[in-house]
Amino acid sequence: MLAERSDPRADGVATAWLERAPLDVAAVAERVAHPGAGGTSLFVGTVRETHLGRAVTRIDYEAYEAMALAEMQAVAHEVAARHAGSRVAIAHRLGTLAVGEASVVIATSHAHRAPAIAACAEAIDTLKQRVPIWKREYLADGTVDWVDPTREAPR
Repeated sequence: MLAERSDPRADGVATAWLERAPLDVAAVAERVAHPGAGGTSLFVGTVRETHLGRAVTRIDYEAYEAMALAEMQAVAHEVAARHAGSRVAIAHRLGTLAVGEASVVIATSHAHRAPAIAACAEAIDTLKQRVPIWKREYLADGTVDWVDPTREAPR
């Protein structure tokens, strides 16, 4: 895990971190678990085998780590605040990922399912718009493309 402990706000309500190792979905979900949680929502973003009809072999994720981490933590706290009673955890992978590997995991919990689901959806949408993490796709035809996550296909 990279630098998550430097967030003084990592208080059990909202937390975020960057990771170079494979993401552990259960560990992210555990960050939002508590006895009052009646609903937990998970989003797991994975590297897909095609993009815009072209075969993808792998993706590199890069970030200005200090800025990305600060913005991820801000997103987690803002989403938790907007969905009162929610807990939010966000983990994003950096480095080279193969097709099928998880690139981002978001877990949210709340006493009820609807706020947990709404918080999770808001967290991934906001993360893709605001956090400076860049991806470079390596395609089967040998080309390499930088992908702007804010211009990808809509949800």
